[in-house]
Amino acid sequence: MKKRLLYLILPFITLILEILPFGAVCIFSTSPTERVKETFSYFDLTPFGYANFAPFITAIITCIVFLLLLIYYFTGKEKFVQIAKNILCVGVVVSFGPLLFGMDFFSILGLLISLSLIGEFLFLRWRGF
Repeated sequence: MKKRLLYLILPFITLILEILPFGAVCIFSTSPTERVKETFSYFDLTPFGYANFAPFITAIITCIVFLLLLIYYFTGKEKFVQIAKNILCVGVVVSFGPLLFGMDFFSILGLLISLSLIGEFLFLRWRGF
């Protein structure tokens, strides 16, 4: 049971990082020459409303992965880890979505979140799931 706890560490850290209000980036033009950069939590719907869908979807995927791994922790059924790993693949790709708008829309915290998701995927793969 203690070994299974290891699978929950990175998703938990990722959720904490996603809650912080510095991950999702929106750039607003207050005038034709001036731009204002604001950051939001991944769970905030403001970036989603401005067509930056990736942070919110990444946050939802992280919650789903965490819940699946929590179920695995209590039941020991490996099918939940397989499902979590497959969903995690989608989460990793989606987490880099803000780069489609340009480097200005991708924060350091966003990079840490993406690296954390990649780390969890590699950890699950390394452990044989």
